[in-house]
Amino acid sequence: MASSSLCHFPCYTPSPPSFSKLLSPLSRLKCATSSRAASAASRVAKLSSSLGDITRTDFPILNQEINGVKLVYLDNAATSQKPSCVIKALDEYYQLYNSNVHRGIHYLSSKATDLYEGARKKVAFFINAPQSREIVFTRNATEAINLVAYTWGLSSLKAGDEVLLTVAEHHSNIVPWQFVGQKTGVKLNYVGLTKDGVPDMEEFKQLLSEKTKIVAVHHVSNVLGSALPIEEIVDLSHKYGAKVLVDACQSVPHMPVDVQKLGVDFLVASSHKMCGPTGIGFLYGKFDLLSSMPPFLGGGEMISEVLKEYSTYAEPPSRFEAGTPAIGEAVGLGAAIDYLSQIGMHKIHEYEKELANYLYERLLTVPSIHIYGPPPSVSGYRAPLCSFNIEGVHPTDIATLIDDQHGVAIRSGHHCAQILHRELGVSSSARASLHFYNTQEEIDAFIHTLKDAISFLKSYT
Repeated sequence: MASSSLCHFPCYTPSPPSFSKLLSPLSRLKCATSSRAASAASRVAKLSSSLGDITRTDFPILNQEINGVKLVYLDNAATSQKPSCVIKALDEYYQLYNSNVHRGIHYLSSKATDLYEGARKKVAFFINAPQSREIVFTRNATEAINLVAYTWGLSSLKAGDEVLLTVAEHHSNIVPWQFVGQKTGVKLNYVGLTKDGVPDMEEFKQLLSEKTKIVAVHHVSNVLGSALPIEEIVDLSHKYGAKVLVDACQSVPHMPVDVQKLGVDFLVASSHKMCGPTGIGFLYGKFDLLSSMPPFLGGGEMISEVLKEYSTYAEPPSRFEAGTPAIGEAVGLGAAIDYLSQIGMHKIHEYEKELANYLYERLLTVPSIHIYGPPPSVSGYRAPLCSFNIEGVHPTDIATLIDDQHGVAIRSGHHCAQILHRELGVSSSARASLHFYNTQEEIDAFIHTLKDAISFLKSYT
């Protein structure tokens, strides 16, 4: 690479200077021969390397030691790491283009506005939204769900209506609907689990009725690793006139997601799980729905005209983006989408399926383990994460010990899914979650340290 600050899969590709005119014919021949040999060697190396091996050098944070040992980061379901080109995009924005958007006519404001709105277009293209004005920037996916609950929900739902959820939802897709229920008298119904430990589609069909006004479900579970059949859910829900909101936080970073193919009415995701910055997420909503929804917050940018007695409001998405937005974060999200797109979401998805299967099979070699969610052989697809418990050992003790002694970062707790954990009969679990920059060698290191930690902890029981 010409610069160490650029990624292996760059967000943009600068044109390198040409030095060939400075060389003699013989020197150019030697240079070309050497270059071809180096290029061939590079291609051979890439063929023998995994996607994780190729991309992990783009992530500076991974090249460090924790407590004297090399970091193994397996907490990607909580947040992903950021490639150099995303960090560079943020740095360049604040050094070169920092200004408020939509409000100034000077160069910096125009440039910042172009970058901000350009990021919106990138998000729309990434999830195949029909138009960029169907993308609303929010602080995170949690705020995006709250936006729908407080605008569409409070203006559309009434006592006697029902919201259909699953017991496997993240708290962010439960609590906002509880707020709506408390204010309107709307009833919340929950789909339970099958014996295989996944949301029960037969029960879903039984609970779905004319009273159901919105179905709010995850795409991929952050605990079970299972994926819901969203297209089927949308088809069934729309037959009853119900809207569908999908929490895609665990799918958009890991697989191609096409909102037109899925047919969803709303979809939310977070930048920080997509190799982008924290502090920004997005809501996709069909434009006719967004246009019918009242504002979420009041203030600058979301208005059309302000009078003493009342105000009129801008069209979406501005209607829902009051005040100065997270401009630098949007630029960073745009850079992250460029990076992911350069690699290719299909390529990421296929590689992560291999990693997911490998993680599951290696965990099965650990004595007294219980892994939650279906095995890959049953589901056909399992996300690159495993939540598990070890008989007689607390998950927090495991997570603490393997981090302190071996530099392996995993998660322990209820993973913002307390209802699901109660359904599973436990209060918490440990979770290892992967991304495309992880490798089988890291999984092997994790399994080795996990077994050591279990042996150590059980020696005191």
